[in-house]
Amino acid sequence: MDVNYWSLRYQKEQTGWDIGEASRPLVQLFKGFEDKEAKILIPGCGNAYEAEYLFNEGYQNVHLIDIAKEPLNDFIKRNPNFPPDQVLLGDFFKHIGSYDIIVEQTFFCAINPKLRSVYVDKCHELLNHEGRILGVLFNRDFEGGPPFGGNINQYESLFKQKFSNVKFEYSKYSIEPRSGSEVEFFCEK
Repeated sequence: MDVNYWSLRYQKEQTGWDIGEASRPLVQLFKGFEDKEAKILIPGCGNAYEAEYLFNEGYQNVHLIDIAKEPLNDFIKRNPNFPPDQVLLGDFFKHIGSYDIIVEQTFFCAINPKLRSVYVDKCHELLNHEGRILGVLFNRDFEGGPPFGGNINQYESLFKQKFSNVKFEYSKYSIEPRSGSEVEFFCEK
């Protein structure tokens, strides 16, 4: 699954993961944010409704990265006041930077499960000393993929290799099609 695969999915509007708004579980997690100056990264951001939400709430240091240009172009059209230098076309695994928070929403389930430990390592590398990662993961299996599923035990084992204060809980805020299969998580560096 390379840039051509994802670009084609957007061009053909085969984006079943896109709910057309910020993820409700993430919006609830965002309500716990206090530092509007925090430097935030959303990897594999897609149409980046979460970035739009945060930006409209006054967070000015939100950065997006995606391998496909189509969703980034759509985001820029929807959000002409968003700083263009914070919209990054590129490969998350090759990205260089330093962030306070990484927000996970549908990227983890889109990558090959063999890359999950590399993903955790990269998040750890990109986060500042007291940085944290938070997001929503699927606690269920999928046939084929993407998306690729998993379960809380697998995720805890994986994230605890690099992070502390690892917490997972079932989301009470999922949209109906995802109800009972989404877990919110939080980890600290």
